[in-house]
Amino acid sequence: MRTVDIIRKKRDGMELTSEEIAFLIRGCTDGSIPDYQLSAWAMAVYYQGMTARETADLTMEMARSGDQMDLSAIHGIKVDKHSTGGVGDTTTLILAPLVAAAGVPVAKMSGRGLGHTGGTIDKLEAIPGYEVERTEQQFIDQVNQVGAAVISQTGNITPADKKLYSLRDVTATVNSIPLIASSVMSKKIASGADAIVLDVKTGNGAFMKSLEESIDLAEAMVAIGTEVGRETVAVITGMDEPLGRSIGNALEVKEAIRVLQGKEAGSPLLKVTLMLGAHMLLLGGKANDYDEAKGRLAEAIANGSALNKLKQIIKAQGGEDDVVDRPELLHAGAQIVPVVAAQDGWIESVAAEEIGRAAMTLGAGRATTDDKIDLGVGIVLHKRSGDRVAAGETLADLHVSSASDVEIAEINRQVLNAFSISESPVPPKPLVYAVITKDGITRGEEVRL
Repeated sequence: MRTVDIIRKKRDGMELTSEEIAFLIRGCTDGSIPDYQLSAWAMAVYYQGMTARETADLTMEMARSGDQMDLSAIHGIKVDKHSTGGVGDTTTLILAPLVAAAGVPVAKMSGRGLGHTGGTIDKLEAIPGYEVERTEQQFIDQVNQVGAAVISQTGNITPADKKLYSLRDVTATVNSIPLIASSVMSKKIASGADAIVLDVKTGNGAFMKSLEESIDLAEAMVAIGTEVGRETVAVITGMDEPLGRSIGNALEVKEAIRVLQGKEAGSPLLKVTLMLGAHMLLLGGKANDYDEAKGRLAEAIANGSALNKLKQIIKAQGGEDDVVDRPELLHAGAQIVPVVAAQDGWIESVAAEEIGRAAMTLGAGRATTDDKIDLGVGIVLHKRSGDRVAAGETLADLHVSSASDVEIAEINRQVLNAFSISESPVPPKPLVYAVITKDGITRGEEVRL
């Protein structure tokens, strides 16, 4: 078998066999296929696409290219959740204790942030003492004893995907639905999930900017899950504006705590979290229908069991669990600088990507993998789309550590420009656009929050 023949076959729009895909990924992993041929193959896929079977084969080969977690010793159905990345997306910090409190084990491996989207591991490291590194046995034992664990991804999960992604990044082939879908799903499968809930973001602050692109990606990932025997549900959620009010690591931990304390009733963050959690409970066999699942989650917040579960998770991973009762123990910026409105009106939009980039400039995110982040800095929004605002009223607060006056002034301007103000009332942005399962798509008004 020759790599050039595989490239030619895909270039001409033909379907690759399982053996050809396995040959390609083995050569990617062991280095026997040079980067220029892998890049040529990726470009061929970019233009010609892949069938559902090809994409599933690619996913499984990448999952097999490195370590695979065997979570069979964990009692119950393990349901993983993955987000394609957004701004103020704090759902994992809430979902892990909330879903565990409702009876579904959460064994989650997460990554660090890069760019304007935050990483769950960075957020957890804002909790003093929290240890993100765990052996596989420690990971399994904690989930069985506590009900949940959230740790960093191991270094040898899907090495073929890591190599392919680095090549795609420098050859303008990142934005390929089959390659994105197989990249995401290979990590979820290698991490040992029995079932998967996908939060696919769409809009200004998302990787996929258009709704149709987001739906195409979600359909591809659900098809992969179905093909390889993992029950998979995808929810398309809006990212035209930040999901939560807080953007920044310690700030997002504080917001997650407020949600679990029941202090954020009706917030967009809570609504989306409850929806994702309800699907996790359904896949985990802990509810008979959507209403029952949402009710169980709401009760876990109301009776304090979800908040207590968060304390248990933090303590089990070496962290100071009293931060849940005393959030002031978390990292904080040295000063708070308000961003004020220049005119009266209604908030028409809050550009998520601009807010995320401003937070990154403050030090809350990374431009490169080598950058160090400041766990205490970030932005807290006081207004969202649809809100009334008066001139001089605070739109957002910048939580700043070491920026100069000139830098603060520039970030202030950037955040102010992210807010679009209308002279007449405008409706809030939609939170959820569609739900995709193996049985089809539910869209628009038929989607239940």
